[in-house]
Amino acid sequence: MAAKGLIKKSDAGYPLLLSLIPNPPEHLYYCGDASLLETFTVAVVGARRCTEYGSWAAYNIAKRLSQYGVTVVSGMAEGIDSHAHRGALDGGSPTVAVWGCGLDYCFPRRNEKLMDEILSNGLIITEYEEGVRPNKFTFPMRNRIISGISFAVVVAEAAVRSGSLITAELAVDQGRDVYAVPGNINREKSVGCNKLIYDGAKPVIFIDDILRDLGIDKVKEQRRDVSLSPDERLAYEAVMKNGEMGYEEFARVLRRGIASATSLAVAMEMKGLFVTSAGKIMIP
Repeated sequence: MAAKGLIKKSDAGYPLLLSLIPNPPEHLYYCGDASLLETFTVAVVGARRCTEYGSWAAYNIAKRLSQYGVTVVSGMAEGIDSHAHRGALDGGSPTVAVWGCGLDYCFPRRNEKLMDEILSNGLIITEYEEGVRPNKFTFPMRNRIISGISFAVVVAEAAVRSGSLITAELAVDQGRDVYAVPGNINREKSVGCNKLIYDGAKPVIFIDDILRDLGIDKVKEQRRDVSLSPDERLAYEAVMKNGEMGYEEFARVLRRGIASATSLAVAMEMKGLFVTSAGKIMIP
């Protein structure tokens, strides 16, 4: 039986990224391994009624990310979400599902087997207490959590009116990187992604472009040789996300005093994980 619990916004274990969005949930109910909220996370989302092309893209992108130790986040809905979770599981890393209902409901019910597989070493989270049924209002609300706990969002396939586009818009507002898989201009399910690219989202030409762009291949190489504490992992991911950071911003993001944050940066520089110059902290 996977562990269940509650994380309040005031708790130390509350996801730092999520706490920085405009309207973070006051609490998260969870089932599974809550420590996954401290790992490097990327969301893969898309249409419920997807094409074979969309399901292929979601599965393979998630699998590739998972093979590099990235925690894939999605909503466990039908279609793209389910293929993303499946790809993540087959890639060998745990995955996180964000629900739009209480933990006592599995929606859709046909995903009960997938839910059990996710909970074997992954995590399910929701802002809704047990007894709250899924409805048309809860799912749009949960989208801000999917993007809010992720460093980047990949839209694998979406029609012009899609909850995935809401997630992408929220991600932009939250300062996240947004990627979209280009599609056939003659297909309804491709219009959403193609429009995202037109509006400035990064097109996924090769799956490994996401890895290189986010520096994930470098993270894997370095983490193979260096053991990181939870604080060091969070610090590394913060600087990697921002490209470079001043000490005051670094301290604010880590919720530390300047002296403590500086000491951490120096220790990580000695490990070869940071380079500091002219008051800036950077990834070498």
